[in-house]
Amino acid sequence: MIDEEVLTMLSSGQTGLGKSTLINTIFASHLVESKGRLVPNEPVRSTTEIHPVTHIIEENGVRLRLNIVDTPGYGDLVNNDRCWDPIVKYIKDQHSAYLRKELTAQRERYIQDTRIHCCLYFITPTGHSLKPIDIVVLKKLSETVNVVPVIAKADSLTLEERQLFKDRIKEEFAFHNIRMYPYENEEYDSEEAALNSQIKSIIPFAVVGSERNINVAGKTVRGRQNRWGTINVEDEKHCEFVYLRDFLTRTHLQDLIETTSQIHYESFRAKQLLALKESSSAAGHGNSGSRPISPSADREISRQSQRMTMNGY
Repeated sequence: MIDEEVLTMLSSGQTGLGKSTLINTIFASHLVESKGRLVPNEPVRSTTEIHPVTHIIEENGVRLRLNIVDTPGYGDLVNNDRCWDPIVKYIKDQHSAYLRKELTAQRERYIQDTRIHCCLYFITPTGHSLKPIDIVVLKKLSETVNVVPVIAKADSLTLEERQLFKDRIKEEFAFHNIRMYPYENEEYDSEEAALNSQIKSIIPFAVVGSERNINVAGKTVRGRQNRWGTINVEDEKHCEFVYLRDFLTRTHLQDLIETTSQIHYESFRAKQLLALKESSSAAGHGNSGSRPISPSADREISRQSQRMTMNGY
C-alpha cells in the first residue's frame, strides 16, 4: 500500500513573473500551463480568476496528491483595488467546506482536504522595495494561509542588488508586522528551531525557474542560456531554488500541512463556531430564524477557545 500525502499550493503574483514555470521546475514535471497573454488581441482579464488543477506524483513509495491553484489576472489591471478578494475568499471557502463536512451528522471517515497549505507569493524583482499592493495583499494572506515569499526571476539582479533587496523586504515585513511562514513555536526541538532559523535567514527565496535542459561542462541541467553565460537553477551560487524545493517537498512538507490545520483552520473554525453559538443564543431570545446549537458543537467551541488561547490567537 502506497502512503498518500495531500499538498495544496496556491501561487499568486502578477503575470509574467514565471509562476507556472517555477512550479513545473520544483516538481520536475509540466504540471501547469502559463495563463499569460500570448497575443496582442487577447483580452485582459477583468478580475482575478481561480484555476485549480490536481496531479498525482509518486516517488520512493510515496504518493503526493498535488493540488495547484493558479490566480491569473491578479494585479494586472490599472486599478487593482480589491483584486485580492477572490483569492482570500477561495482560501476561506475551502475552510468552510472542510468545516461543514466535519460538523455533518453522518461524517465521512476521510474528509477530502482542499484547504490551502501554502501560498507562494511572487515578488517583482525591482531591486528597490515592496510595492504597496504587495504589502496590503501579504497582510491579508498571512492572516489565513502559510505565505512563502519568493523573488521571481532573481537572475535579473546582481548578487549585491539581490541581498539589498532581500534586506529591505525583511525590514518591511517587520515594520508592517507581516508574519511569514515558518512561525515561532516553543514545541520545536533544537534541530527544528535551527532549521527554521536558517530558512528565515534566506526568506524571501531568490529563485529562477526553467523547464529547459542545457549543457554545463558536459552535464545536462535545467537552466537558462544567455549571451554572457549560463544559469543553472540548481546551483546555489546562481539562485536559491534548491533551498525552496527542499523546503516545500522535504523539510517542511508535513509542517505546512499541520500548521494549516492547527493554526489557520482552527482560527477560522473557532470564529465560525462562536458565531454559530451567538446566533443560537439570539434564537433563544425570540429569533426563530436560527436553530439552537447542539451540545457537541458547544463542547467543540470550548475546546477551540482553549487551543486558540494557547496558540496566542
